[in-house]
Amino acid sequence: MPNYVIYDNVILGKNVIIGDFCVIGEPPAGKKSGELKTVIGDNAVIRSHTVIYAGNTIGDGFSTGHHVVIRENNTIGDNVSIGTLSCVEHDVIINEGARIHSQAFVPEFSELGKNSWIGPNVVITNARYPRSKNVKRNLAGAVLEENAKIGANTTLLPGIRIGKNSLVGAGSVVTKDIPPGKIAAGNPSRILKNIDEIEEYRG
Repeated sequence: MPNYVIYDNVILGKNVIIGDFCVIGEPPAGKKSGELKTVIGDNAVIRSHTVIYAGNTIGDGFSTGHHVVIRENNTIGDNVSIGTLSCVEHDVIINEGARIHSQAFVPEFSELGKNSWIGPNVVITNARYPRSKNVKRNLAGAVLEENAKIGANTTLLPGIRIGKNSLVGAGSVVTKDIPPGKIAAGNPSRILKNIDEIEEYRG
C-alpha cells in the first residue's frame, strides 16, 4: 500500500519514484480535486514529504529533496532539482537545468533561467511594500537569466534582474540589477569584477 496521496488529473511519466508521505496534485484554495491538471515527466524522483499542488507542468528528470513545497500553476523544465525544505510559490517559471538548493524561497512571478543556480537559504522577495494597498497587483519576483548563480544566504529584492553568467556572492543583499557577466557581493551588493577574471569561469 503506497504511503502517499495522488489526486485526480495527475499525469505521471515513466519511472517516477515517489517517497513516503508525498502529496501530488493538492488542489489550491477554491479548486476541487482534478480541476487543474498536473503533469510530471519521466524519471522524476520526488522525495518524502514533498507537496506539489495542482496545475504544475514539470519536465523530465525532475527531483526534490525532502519536505519541498511547490505551489500551483508553475512551469518547470527538464532536469530541474529543488532541495530539501525549499518553497516555490505559484506562477513561477523555472527553466531547464536550474538548481535550487536547500531552504530557498522563490515567490510568485519569479523566473529562473536555464542552468541558473540558487544556493542554500537564498530568499527572493516580490513585495516592495508588504501589506500595502494594491500590493497583490504590484508583485514582482526576480528574474535570473541563463547561468546566473546566487550564493548562499543572499536576499534579492523585488523585481531584480541578474544577468546571464553573473555570480552574486554569499550573504549579499541585491538592491539593483546585476548586468550580464559580472561578479557582485555585499550589502548592498556592488559589482566587483567581470566573471571572466575568475579562471574557473573562463570560456
